[in-house]
Amino acid sequence: MMNKVFEALAHPTRRAILQMLKEGARSAGDIASAFDVAKPTMSGHFAKLREAGLIQSEQKGTTIFYSISVSTVEEVLMGFMGTLSISPRNEKESGE
Repeated sequence: MMNKVFEALAHPTRRAILQMLKEGARSAGDIASAFDVAKPTMSGHFAKLREAGLIQSEQKGTTIFYSISVSTVEEVLMGFMGTLSISPRNEKESGE
């Protein structure tokens, strides 16, 4: 899962989408209007973020709303910190 997350985060547009969503859920159209790219391109970005588990979607009528999947973000960050052997205990012990 971590590889999919880093792959999703590798593109600046996808990182910008996550920045937008940190304020709360937004419609696909609202998000797409902030970028000068074709609709299929935006759909691809949304799909990559969903596959990585970084966002979730909810359809209301004909509109799709996206929001950040906080639990996935936390899980990946904790896993990444573990691969680097970083923990709150290690930081306190080293005096940082």
